Amino acid sequence: MTEENQDSKKEKIDCAHANVGMHDGFMVCQDCGLILKDEIFFTQENYKKEDYYDIQRKYEREIKSKDSRAIQNPLIKQKYEKIKLIDKWFRDNSRNFIEQKKTLDLLKSYNIGLDIDKVKIQQIKDRYTKYIRKYKKSYQNMVIIFLAIVWMEIKDLTNIRLEEFIDISNNLGHKINKKMLNNAMLKLLKSENKRKSNLINTEDLEKQIKNKIKILFQKNLNDISLEDIIKFDINKEEFNRLKIEMQLILAQILKKIDYEQIKNLNYKAFTAGLIYFISQTLNPKYKRIFIQSLIEKITKFSSTTIRKKYHILMSILGDP
Repeated sequence: MTEENQDSKKEKIDCAHANVGMHDGFMVCQDCGLILKDEIFFTQENYKKEDYYDIQRKYEREIKSKDSRAIQNPLIKQKYEKIKLIDKWFRDNSRNFIEQKKTLDLLKSYNIGLDIDKVKIQQIKDRYTKYIRKYKKSYQNMVIIFLAIVWMEIKDLTNIRLEEFIDISNNLGHKINKKMLNNAMLKLLKSENKRKSNLINTEDLEKQIKNKIKILFQKNLNDISLEDIIKFDINKEEFNRLKIEMQLILAQILKKIDYEQIKNLNYKAFTAGLIYFISQTLNPKYKRIFIQSLIEKITKFSSTTIRKKYHILMSILGDP
């Protein structure tokens, strides 16, 4: 290193950096020319607040200038407008519903949804906000869901075909097709059914399961052919009376079974076990009809499964 360079370096080290200014976006010591860090600039005793505000104003002007130039680009301007539109659809949609009402008015101008009155608008709004509150993802999804709700509300009361509804929606600037609309309707129905199922109480669920068991029990008994019972010297009328008797016994048994005992069971396999369990309470003349192979034939469950369900019933009700 030459003596000149050493003297220059020593001069910079000895410099107190008291005279600091901005140059090309950097904070530079005006005496020695050293580029300083932000921390040094802000800790100088001669630092003035006016300098900081001048820098901030200059920075904001540059940002606004760049934004202005960017918006002049058609592609970027289109993205800006889309962001604004997304914001309108997201913001306050549960209170004023303004953007959605505009779309409804435009659809009416094409003679679609003329029967949509204030009551129908409220129904559409309720379905839309319930879905969006939980599944809000993007502007495009929101529009498709909204159009799906509108179509579901008007399809039974209009002569307009689905294809025409889609064409007019595309004319309004909403890019959708038949597949997208069908998928949106399926999502809506699925979410609404799920919400309804969460509202069903335990008592209703218990009734549903027991009704299914009763219906399946009767169906399985009716699937027993005459050929299977003739060999036991039992005629058709006698067997019909026997089936009624077994169904009455089933009703009494189901009253003794709680929801907690059947909620996680396969009700079809459980019904197979019930047929065998009830058969063991019958007169020995009839008991010999319901062997495990016959129940296996009519229920399509194996003898092992039937025995397992039979033992579950024994643990609940005791020995038949």
